[in-house]
Amino acid sequence: MFFEQIFEEKLAQYAYLIGCQKSGEAVVIDPMRDIDRYNKLAAKHGLTIVAAAETHIHADYISGLREFAARGVKVYASDEGDENWKYEWLKNSDYNYEFLTDNDTFKIGNIIFKAVHSPGHTPEHISYLVSDGATTDEPMGICSGDFVFVGDVGRPDLLESAAGMEGLMEESARILYKSLDKFKDLAPYVQVWPGHGAGSACGKALGAVPDSTVGYEMRFNNSIRAAITEQDFVNFILDGQPEPPLYFARMKRDNKMGPKVLGDFPKPQKMTADEFVSAVDSNESAVVIDTREREAFMAKHLKGALFAPVNKAFNTTVGSFVMEDEHMYLVVEEDKLHEAILDLIRIGLDNISGYITPSELYAKQDLEVVTTETITFSEFDGYNESGNYRVLDARKESEHATGAVPGALNFAHTRILENLDKIPADKPLLVHCQAGGRAAYTSALLQKHGYEVVLIADKVEPYLQQRNLMVEA
Repeated sequence: MFFEQIFEEKLAQYAYLIGCQKSGEAVVIDPMRDIDRYNKLAAKHGLTIVAAAETHIHADYISGLREFAARGVKVYASDEGDENWKYEWLKNSDYNYEFLTDNDTFKIGNIIFKAVHSPGHTPEHISYLVSDGATTDEPMGICSGDFVFVGDVGRPDLLESAAGMEGLMEESARILYKSLDKFKDLAPYVQVWPGHGAGSACGKALGAVPDSTVGYEMRFNNSIRAAITEQDFVNFILDGQPEPPLYFARMKRDNKMGPKVLGDFPKPQKMTADEFVSAVDSNESAVVIDTREREAFMAKHLKGALFAPVNKAFNTTVGSFVMEDEHMYLVVEEDKLHEAILDLIRIGLDNISGYITPSELYAKQDLEVVTTETITFSEFDGYNESGNYRVLDARKESEHATGAVPGALNFAHTRILENLDKIPADKPLLVHCQAGGRAAYTSALLQKHGYEVVLIADKVEPYLQQRNLMVEA
């Protein structure tokens, strides 16, 4: 049996290429949208991808299942859950597909895949028990998707906190508790191949180790260990879950209804400075994404531009600040262009209308630019005590709860856009986060929407500690 785990760092996502070397066939489990990389990997090992399978309707990225289906590859998806949790784009389509329910199986060569309904994270969620049929029918591992991670379990609150389906959080947690009985019944040697690792917003304490075993997770997974009683588990799993990025609801919808078939990799037009400015000025739905480093952006940037360097936070930042019907214009270096486009299409932001390099844009003599005032916490008290400013904390609610500037407004930077009506514009805002990064993204967004801001590009904890504002755990 051939097995390879494929990791996407920015979204902390794992996909799996599993193949039968005797037949030369392979399946991809939980692929992302840019599927050519899986085909190249398979070919490298003398395999052909003949199937793609998914554990559930994803909320954090656009699935590659439809891309495979559009190329004639057979796809497998869950038929569990109620009518609200069906793959609408597959039903009655001309694609080669098969819906799976609990205990259904399919084979790729000698490899046997058995679907296990494991709801709680989502109602339709299935995991796959994998057996090397050339040796035994007993499973050697489980592709657990967002059911069980290394060190954690899938969060049951997203239907409510991300998809806006009120009143389902506690019910989903209780369903997840019952699903864990199936996990506990597996042999302790069965390997656990999760859908995400550390850094994913699909859990609150995911481990950085890429895989585990059932026995190890039974002993050391804090979420599983908390399941002494159902209520103990519910209390533990719902406490401290981070605010999901704003784009999660859109991903759920798109993956359910059917994402656009991407086909060829997008190639946006390179523009001159005059063309770029003219296009932005004439398009009401235009949004400029400036990918320079923080100091350069704050010193001088195009009025209304968003700040989003092409780093680990790029997907989350842009996905939380840009709507799918907006037309994006990128200020980006040539060597970062491909990476930026890839990150955007992975979260369904396909409207990339053009780009320009920073040096070419900012060489324009009559360019209308603005600056963002930047201070440190050594200067903060002088500003704050004047009474002429409000303080905005762009950290997560759980971080804010550990210690905060008295009277500060608190909205996680990934949820700022939906909370603009709760942020007064009568005074300039002193914006901070843990160390300055998220505050910088937030400051640009607020400036775009007409707020006056001062960025605190500094670590907040030393300031809070010096003033005894930290809260003991």
